Amino acid sequence: MKLTVAGGGLAGCEAAWQAARAGVDVDLYEMRPVKSGPAHKTSHLAELVCSNSLRGAALENAVGLLKAELAVLDSLIIGCAREAAVPAGGALAVDRDVFARLVEDRIASHSRITLRREELREIPTDRPFIVACGPLPSEDLLRAIDALTGKRLHYYDAASPIVAADSIDETQMYRKSRYDKGDGADYLNIPLDREQYAQLLHDLRTLPRHETEAFEEARYFEGCLPIEEMADRGDDTLRYGPLKPVGLRDPRTGLAPYAVVQLRKENLEGTAYNLVGFQTRLKWPAQKEAFAKLPGLQNAEWLRLGVMHRNTFIDSPRVLDSHLRLRGTDALYFAGQITGAEGYVEAAACGAMTGTHAARQILGLPPVDFPANTAFGAVVAHLQNTETHDFQPANVTWAYISDCHGDPSTRDARSGLRRESKHDRRQRLAAQALDAMKELAERICNPDAPARVHA
Repeated sequence: MKLTVAGGGLAGCEAAWQAARAGVDVDLYEMRPVKSGPAHKTSHLAELVCSNSLRGAALENAVGLLKAELAVLDSLIIGCAREAAVPAGGALAVDRDVFARLVEDRIASHSRITLRREELREIPTDRPFIVACGPLPSEDLLRAIDALTGKRLHYYDAASPIVAADSIDETQMYRKSRYDKGDGADYLNIPLDREQYAQLLHDLRTLPRHETEAFEEARYFEGCLPIEEMADRGDDTLRYGPLKPVGLRDPRTGLAPYAVVQLRKENLEGTAYNLVGFQTRLKWPAQKEAFAKLPGLQNAEWLRLGVMHRNTFIDSPRVLDSHLRLRGTDALYFAGQITGAEGYVEAAACGAMTGTHAARQILGLPPVDFPANTAFGAVVAHLQNTETHDFQPANVTWAYISDCHGDPSTRDARSGLRRESKHDRRQRLAAQALDAMKELAERICNPDAPARVHA
């Protein structure tokens, strides 16, 4: 039985590669050059349509760990990226043309992969199939996906920045829900005085903004306006909107601030926070400049910066299982940006997972789960996060990487024990993750190998 993969981007190529390595024949479909999408410039497989950077390479970066984990699985994408690397400091950046040619040559020369240059307009459910079409599928394929998911695909024009909880200075904030609703302390609140509010308005109005692409609509929905658009409408628009201080008296003073920036948990563990109402199309350096002036965010680590663009993706936490298979189907998988996994490396990871899962299903092998204490597991956790009320695409983050052994020095500082530093903790977690991935790789290559028992 063959595996069909729709889409010759990073996710589709990695899925085909991993399945072929496992011993499965693959038909890989790519509609270019017969038909081209609005973001592509060439007909090459694995074309990098935005940046040429695959982001940080160090293991202290979650994406750096994800790259290392992919390398353990002999990733096509990471292998070719390292061969096509150009100097980029601490990041892995590539020569786009060299990278695309390497990927295409290896796909085309693999004896188990057949590259078909034609558009797929339908999605069969009677055989193993991976949808890896990216965030801008053709209209026909979009309708086919829509029919299978049972709901309209989500077209979100906005996303707010997300900040790592361990980079926030809470001494300049207070915990409180508006009118003490819910548990009464579900939000972190940043109080602003008149001068601080005026500075934020000035930055939102004057700092550089992203221009929309030709294929992106600049029409905004009133319920999801960019914060700078609200600032343009008047001095008090934000104070009567997402920054309104009503019902948020500061318990330290008993007074209501002039304005309040609220941070809401992004996940159940509380390791990441969303800036409520801060959907924006400011350029990323401008966002860092403006939001670093907010009290308590001077040293913020941004897990995701705000974006304002047309993006198409499915509501993965509601429609996909932990193997990225469409619920209610036997062998229909989704991979890459269509799932809400944002970023080149994350797309490749989705491809590696779905290629592995589909191949094992075809070969009659028992399923495997990518460990929760790995960056792969973090990608899955994001796509399974039903706690967030507004699922949005995001890069891999440390917030979703489980600590299977626990922090050995997590007692309160008053106990006299020195807490584990962020650097040390991430190095420890990275070592755990790579050990887990090496064990998983052994099990994938040798299905009869017994799982190790960790102390």
